[in-house]
Amino acid sequence: MGRYTLGAVLLALGLAACADKPEAPAVVAEDPAFAAAQQQWRLQRYEELHAADGWTSLVGLHWLEYKAHYIGSGPGSGIRLAVGPDKLGMVTRQGDTVWFTPERGVALNVADKPVGGRIRFYSDRDAAPTLISFDDGKGQLSLIHRGERYALRVKHADAPARANFAGLQYWPGGASWQVRARFVPHPPGKTLPIVDITGLTTAMPNAGALEFERDGRTWRLEALGEPGRALFVIFSDRTSGHGSYPAGRYLDLAAPDANGQVLIDFNHAYNPPCAFTPFATCPLSPPENRLDLRVDAGEQAYHAPQGEP
Repeated sequence: MGRYTLGAVLLALGLAACADKPEAPAVVAEDPAFAAAQQQWRLQRYEELHAADGWTSLVGLHWLEYKAHYIGSGPGSGIRLAVGPDKLGMVTRQGDTVWFTPERGVALNVADKPVGGRIRFYSDRDAAPTLISFDDGKGQLSLIHRGERYALRVKHADAPARANFAGLQYWPGGASWQVRARFVPHPPGKTLPIVDITGLTTAMPNAGALEFERDGRTWRLEALGEPGRALFVIFSDRTSGHGSYPAGRYLDLAAPDANGQVLIDFNHAYNPPCAFTPFATCPLSPPENRLDLRVDAGEQAYHAPQGEP
């Protein structure tokens, strides 16, 4: 066999071998604008969580079981705080009205003004909640209202969960997880029962549903909020408990546009506060929003450093 004939045979064999090999997947370049926007959102999310009054600063949640409670970090307090002065003051309740009376000689502020005597203690369900600061502004005492119950929420800038915050991890996600959904409005006044981590069920305004396409199927999520306003979605999916927070994740969405469309960016799915602290009262995913879909976008489950709650 001549050398040109042999070369032709080898070339033919080489081409045949190449034909049997699967083609390498095409590498899709990530849009720099998309990547920058996602990075900015993640940075803002981190800063909000890690702020001096963010969710990682929570150090206590104390339910008001009686008409009056002395509060402070000392042993004589009916409600024993993890931080702050031995004696901070007294909280009293008269029906749906709560009052706070400071301990004499303790420096406390509300809206940057010293607290000199008894004040009305407004909760997070009121138009202007009361925030009582102590420890030179590092500590913050507030009131939450859940159903028929009230509780004191305590934050402190030196909270161990904040000092040892391990940061956030994310699923790969990508631009394909930005989906356009059709808003299907509900009749005015419709509510959806939402159970929180304490077992309390609250009827929350349910403006409508969001329908979107993924993997050849139509999916539906119930959206919380008032008609014409921003929407809030609590959902769980096939990653919940398998890399994502087991009780589900949250989405903050804009109000429907003029065409009844809502952009859902699952890359912005985030963990509820209960993923970071035992002192929160998080609403949980309703049965209607448990997707048989793997949403590998957004925040993964948070893993606290060893020794943290």
